Amino acid sequence: MILVIDDDKTVRLSISLLLRRAGYEVEVASGPEEALAFFRSGTPRAVIMDMNYSRATDGGEGLHLLRQARIFLPGVPVILLTGWGSIGLAVEGMRAGAFDFMTKPWDNRVLLDRVETALKLTSGDADREEGASFDRSGIIGRSPGLEDVLQKAARVAATDAPVLILGENGTGKELIAQAIHRNSRRRSKPFVMVNLGGIPESLFESEMFGHVRGAFTGAVADRAGRFEMADKGTVFLDEIGELGASSQVKLLRVLQQHTFERLGDSRQRKTDMRVICATNADIPAMVATGSFREDLFYRINLVTLRLPPLRERRSDIVPLARHFLKQAEKIFSLKGSLAADAEKYLESLPWPGNIRQLGNVVEKTLIMSGGGVLDAEAFRQSAAAGDMPPHPGAGDRGVSLAGMTLEDIERRAIEEAMTRCAGNLSRVATELGITRQTLYRRLEKHGISAGGASPEDS
Repeated sequence: MILVIDDDKTVRLSISLLLRRAGYEVEVASGPEEALAFFRSGTPRAVIMDMNYSRATDGGEGLHLLRQARIFLPGVPVILLTGWGSIGLAVEGMRAGAFDFMTKPWDNRVLLDRVETALKLTSGDADREEGASFDRSGIIGRSPGLEDVLQKAARVAATDAPVLILGENGTGKELIAQAIHRNSRRRSKPFVMVNLGGIPESLFESEMFGHVRGAFTGAVADRAGRFEMADKGTVFLDEIGELGASSQVKLLRVLQQHTFERLGDSRQRKTDMRVICATNADIPAMVATGSFREDLFYRINLVTLRLPPLRERRSDIVPLARHFLKQAEKIFSLKGSLAADAEKYLESLPWPGNIRQLGNVVEKTLIMSGGGVLDAEAFRQSAAAGDMPPHPGAGDRGVSLAGMTLEDIERRAIEEAMTRCAGNLSRVATELGITRQTLYRRLEKHGISAGGASPEDS
């Protein structure tokens, strides 16, 4: 049974009819008193509730009722209904333990999707449906940390819940996003990847919403945006922590209303897409400082997956290295294998660039050695050439970071990497575990000149 709580009879009837047509049993309550009676007498599978029940519009009654629901029905998902102008109130509700929120007027299809997602994620149905058959193609490793992430991914894949994937650069966030899509009901539809860090703020609308001919200078033809391309499928928003303030507002509106307009066009277009986001940034800290909208944060992270760095997946290093070696053999027509001392050596390294850096190192070492058995010495020579992370204990460990801000440490790390890699920006980005676009932004941010970049970058 699903309990619908709203003081508006029309809203109660509309939602009840929608849910009953979808096969759900429904009960209704017109206000907090009736709702509390239901809380005490039974356990609904889910609750859909308004935030205001009198002339007051501050949401105080709704928040109080929500807290009571969390006491009487601790495992039952609560979906809040609020007006677009009351998003801040919905955020307070999410802090108080609500499962999700929707704005009025709602989209019937979206509301049914949210109910289905809430029921699956809280009942364990997704575990039974997807747990044994999860397709993990391309994901190498069996470490406990990775297995925990994959179990959660298998559970959420069966739903349309928005997912936020957190992890350092190079940890495989895109592979996890692809696995979720591949195991979802949207698997036969497009998977559209967007690197938000590489899109200037001025081009956000054109890239994401599309544009019509003549919308701006150079718009010689109509062009579909990424949201339109992802219709019925999945859009993967990588580096969402790089999104500017104005673009955050525009993204939130699309995620809330599931509609958008092409640049230069007044016609509203609907979109039906699953959203997966990823970042290496500390989003909660950005919310605390005001650089990332809290309402957008709650909208994109209904489920959060945290990918462990490679240094916390030691047992996966050798299987990954062997995998990359086989790939490199096909590409460069060279045969190679890992010696036992090489495996131990690779397991001992810190890998700040994570899996991406490991793959780069294996590939370069195979090329430099010309194939054959790759021993620890071959990898040490790569380290001497600046292709590998320094071995723990190597270098100057006597320099204190005391008194340095996080930005000071970041600047110093970039400068040292620039020195070690002789200004080769591709190698600097790989060593730091970031993309070239992100490196360019960091160089500009800290006023570090890239003028001495290696010719290899051109």
